[in-house]
Amino acid sequence: MTGNHNPYLPELATVVKVIDETPNIKSFQVVFNDAEKMKNFTFEPGQVGQLSVFGVGESTFVINSPPTRMDYLQFSVMKAGEVTTALHGIYEGDVIGVRAPLGNWFPYNSMKGKNILFIGGGIGLAPLRTLILYMLDNRADYKDITIIYGSRTPPDLCYKDELKEWEDRSDVNLILTVDNEFPGWEKRTGFVPTVLKEEAPKADNTIAITCGPPIMIKFVLEGLAELKFPEENIITTLEARMKCGIGLCGRCNLGHKYICKDGPVFSLKQLKELPSDD
Repeated sequence: MTGNHNPYLPELATVVKVIDETPNIKSFQVVFNDAEKMKNFTFEPGQVGQLSVFGVGESTFVINSPPTRMDYLQFSVMKAGEVTTALHGIYEGDVIGVRAPLGNWFPYNSMKGKNILFIGGGIGLAPLRTLILYMLDNRADYKDITIIYGSRTPPDLCYKDELKEWEDRSDVNLILTVDNEFPGWEKRTGFVPTVLKEEAPKADNTIAITCGPPIMIKFVLEGLAELKFPEENIITTLEARMKCGIGLCGRCNLGHKYICKDGPVFSLKQLKELPSDD
């Protein structure tokens, strides 16, 4: 293995910007310390990276900036465990480790010429964001774009500035909702799956892409089935315990598939062909 890069060894990267998205979600914009690495780095929408806080550990997050905008890589982190808590203590100028890109990606080429329906909840907008921005940067390749996005409360909505930009566009149909009535909130109220049934475009020539809390995904998939979306036209990303990120450690296998390598992006048809994770 002499002369080969160790796939377990992270690249050093500097945090150039930290954005407080919600009370418990921060976005980190990073650039590799190796300028040549940054210049030549490529990835596809939906691929993930492993972020390391030295002395603490590493966790997996989607690269939620698009490959059409390569000044930096952006990752959004919800504070939940040891590594994410440590990341929330990172400041601009700090150095972290990054292993990327890992996994597969959204099949955006096969979506050309189709209507696109995004359904997200909470931090689940992060994986969708990379594809939304990619499609907006290549707008002529795709037909109608509908985004249904919700959270528990208005302060829990991610990417508020971008949501406003998307809302103002004439070529995007953005529908925002929060779970319950909230002071000052004048948009939709109700759970995302309920809004989906009321607002979804026709299934004909439409690809649905969804990500969010497991309970939301469950009812979204049921709703899409009721709306007659074919299983091969429903795309999601899987949350799983990923360690190595390259399909060697076996921590994230489902049957013969490794979520970190064969996923995290799967169609509902592919998921139904996998053995249950008992």
